[in-house]
Amino acid sequence: MTFSKVKQERLSDAIVRQLESLILKGVLQPGERLPPERELAAQLEVSRPSVREALQRLEASGLVETRHGGGTYVRNAFAAALTDPLTDLFQRHPEAAADFVEFRHTLDGAVAYYAALRATETDREILTQRFRAIERAHGKEDFAEEANHDADFHVAIAEASHNIVLLHVVRSMLDLLRKDVVFNRTLLYAHKDARDLLMQQHRDIYQHIMSGDAEGARAAAEAHMCHVGEALRAGHLSEARADVSRLRLARWSAGERAG
Repeated sequence: MTFSKVKQERLSDAIVRQLESLILKGVLQPGERLPPERELAAQLEVSRPSVREALQRLEASGLVETRHGGGTYVRNAFAAALTDPLTDLFQRHPEAAADFVEFRHTLDGAVAYYAALRATETDREILTQRFRAIERAHGKEDFAEEANHDADFHVAIAEASHNIVLLHVVRSMLDLLRKDVVFNRTLLYAHKDARDLLMQQHRDIYQHIMSGDAEGARAAAEAHMCHVGEALRAGHLSEARADVSRLRLARWSAGERAG
C-alpha cells in the first residue's frame, strides 16, 4: 500500500475553514462585524499575521469586506447574487410580486416542515422569543415593528430547519420584504382584522413546529402564504380601480374647464 505524505496545515487555512463554516451555517450573519484582529487572534489562540492572511483570503473570495473607517464585516454574497437582479426586476415590474409569493408558498412550507422535524431545544427557545416579540408588537398603532418581527420569525424558522441552502434563500427573500421592494406591507397590516388573522396564522405555524408536527407546520405555512397572495392580488386590484377612477375624474375635470 502506498501512503501519501501528510502535509501540515497552515494556521491561516484552518482559520479560513472555521470562518467559512460559521458563515455558511449562518452563525456569522450578513452585516455582522468580526472582532478586531487582535481580539480574533486571542480567541483563536493564533498570531495576528495568520488572522490577517485568513481575512485577506476571505475578502478576496467575497465572503467578507473591509469597510472604510475600519472593521471587517460578513458579506451576504449569496443574497447579493440572488436579490440584486430581482430588486431591479420587482421595481420595474410590480406584477412579478405574484411570482415571488408563489415561490415562497413552496419555500416556506418546506422550511416549516424541516424546522418541525429538526428544531433543537435552543431553536425552540429562539422561535418562542421571536413569536413573543410579534405578540408584543401586535395591536400597536404603528405596524412596522410587528412586520419586522414577522420577518425575524421566518428567519428563525429557516435557522431551525438546519438546511443551509434554505436558510440563505429565506434570508435573501426577506431582505426584499424588509425594503418593501416586493409590495407595500400596508397591504397586509393596514387593517386590524387583517393583522389579527396574520397573528393567528403565525401562531398556527409556531405551535405545529413546537409540537414537532411537520405536515401540520407545512400546511400552516402554505396557508399563510396563500393568504398573502390573496391580499396582494386584492391590493393590486384595488389600486388598479383607483387609477381608473382618477383618470375618469381627470377627464371629467378637463371637460368641465373646457365647457
